[in-house]
Amino acid sequence: MATQTPLTPKIALMVGAHADDIDFCASGTVAKWAQNGTEVHYLVITDGSKGSDDPAVSCEQLVARREQEQRSAAKYLGAARVHFLHYEDAMLQVTPELKKDVVRTIRQVRPDTVVVMDPTFIYSADHGFINHPDHRAAGQATLDAVYPLARDCLTYPDLRTSEKLEPHKVKHVLLINFERQNFFIDISDVFETKVSGLLMHTSQIPSPEGARSMLESWATSAGVKAGCRYAEGFMRIDVQ
Repeated sequence: MATQTPLTPKIALMVGAHADDIDFCASGTVAKWAQNGTEVHYLVITDGSKGSDDPAVSCEQLVARREQEQRSAAKYLGAARVHFLHYEDAMLQVTPELKKDVVRTIRQVRPDTVVVMDPTFIYSADHGFINHPDHRAAGQATLDAVYPLARDCLTYPDLRTSEKLEPHKVKHVLLINFERQNFFIDISDVFETKVSGLLMHTSQIPSPEGARSMLESWATSAGVKAGCRYAEGFMRIDVQ
């Protein structure tokens, strides 16, 4: 059943495994929320060091380039800040250390809404791809951080005593899932902004025309379900 209650967060945390993940999947929502006064933060978990087919590019060069691309795209879309955790790309595991790092960011940013990839989304035969294992690990660690780790005062007590980070309860989670969606955000008026933001990830976009066509296909499909021209769809959880 679709969730119809509108959502304009006061503070939103967009969590991606890689520098371009949110801008592929939810940057229309970023732009829409930012225009309406939401303080939007990005959390990029891996360093993006493996995301190239060019053997002449070193991991160090790629990390620096992808961070700059993400900062530029986030600024263009209206986000307030990008946070980086620098875990090794393609090797992400759901560990207590990763969960703690995500909890730390949640307690720093104190978002009412978190957006992240659905860890149960493993593959799509219709779209012809297997979801990256980093995406799934980032999603699971973030869900665990949201509930119960970030909200419980006795979890990671050193975050309270040493870093003065008090527990925080997230009210809403939007999971990125291309197959199952119960909540849609109309991005018709910011679709071109979404495309322009994504194209700033030049290291990841070999064909701007192909990227635009893909985004248009995704947004049109969600728009049909939402009753508008272009939309982004999510599985929405209102955390009790």
